[in-house]
Amino acid sequence: MLVLQGMLLIDGSGKEPIENALVVVEEDKIKAVGRVGEIDTSGAAEAIDLTGKTLLPGLIDCHVHICMDPVSDPFASLVKDSDATTTLKAARKALQTLKAGVTTIRDMGGKNHIDLDLRDAIAQGLAQGPRIMASGRLITMTGGHGWMIGREVDGPDEARKGAREEIKAGVDVIKIMATGGVMTPGVEPGSPQLTEEEMRAAVEEAKKAGKITASHAQGLTGIKNAIRAGIDSIEHGIYLDEEACEMMIENNVYLVPTLAAPYWIVAKGREAGIPDYAVSKTEKVIETHNASFRLALKMGVKIAMGTDSGTPFNEHGENTYELKLMVQEGMTPMQAIVAATKNGAELLGLSDQIGTVEAGKQADLLVVDGNPLEDIDAVTRVHLVFKGGKAVS
Repeated sequence: MLVLQGMLLIDGSGKEPIENALVVVEEDKIKAVGRVGEIDTSGAAEAIDLTGKTLLPGLIDCHVHICMDPVSDPFASLVKDSDATTTLKAARKALQTLKAGVTTIRDMGGKNHIDLDLRDAIAQGLAQGPRIMASGRLITMTGGHGWMIGREVDGPDEARKGAREEIKAGVDVIKIMATGGVMTPGVEPGSPQLTEEEMRAAVEEAKKAGKITASHAQGLTGIKNAIRAGIDSIEHGIYLDEEACEMMIENNVYLVPTLAAPYWIVAKGREAGIPDYAVSKTEKVIETHNASFRLALKMGVKIAMGTDSGTPFNEHGENTYELKLMVQEGMTPMQAIVAATKNGAELLGLSDQIGTVEAGKQADLLVVDGNPLEDIDAVTRVHLVFKGGKAVS
């Protein structure tokens, strides 16, 4: 039995933090939560004094690309590398991500199902990394956004078959491309791609198999098509309006904004070697993207944290920068932490296991120096990480 004591506890629920807190961990689970002196810890094998630290749930990043290098042209790098090289790189990135305090990720598009293999290797103890929910090959129209790593489909029947193929392969989530995007040449972020009927066919197959769904959706028409098709989350959501937000609220659809992706493309720019088409498109949409995030926040859309790590200079292991950007765009630090914990767990269907510091849940825990409610940058000052009750080294 392990006892963590003396710290400030932010449990992920959004409730007021607990000072001089105590958390008891037994094997891979949280056994008890309270204040120092309230719980009998006489049988503890180890006690760690965390005075001056803050303990939070392990963070959840709902949108990463663990197979992609965060270089100037990630798709080119991914296509060039062999599967063996991609796998070795992905394993290293997974460990970097875990050491940053991100104990669960949802991978939103890899290569040749390497994301599934890495998920299984981590679960079996063959590699060290966060818990992974994997989407395998994304479902896109012929020549659509992400076609290089996707399953190209045309028409509802092909979309249905594509989803069935990914379910057969063992994916946890079906990712569907509703619109164009920034990183694929020749497509526009605001333009719809897969039709509502095509997306609905894929979503139906996912639901029958008990899988969640996510849609890369940047343009307004595509966003609304995806919501009507029954999607669980809108990824990016660059062009939102009030009607779209109301539709999301009514249908319990989450927004995963990925503010870090355009931020780093604009910050690094052409001089860093990012393709001109990607920079040009990002420069056109970044302010609209931020405004849409603020609108969704104001209207009460459920928001879960996602970084899109693996896009240009959007580093694996620097995932917590997304919280800083969300705070800059209007969230309170507590709202950003809830987006990165409780809300992420709810979106992924894992709220009975992770997302808050509660008795009975997995002991996925992050300890940081300082108080992130006073300075959100504190989440970057990692002191300790536990996954399933085991300290990450």
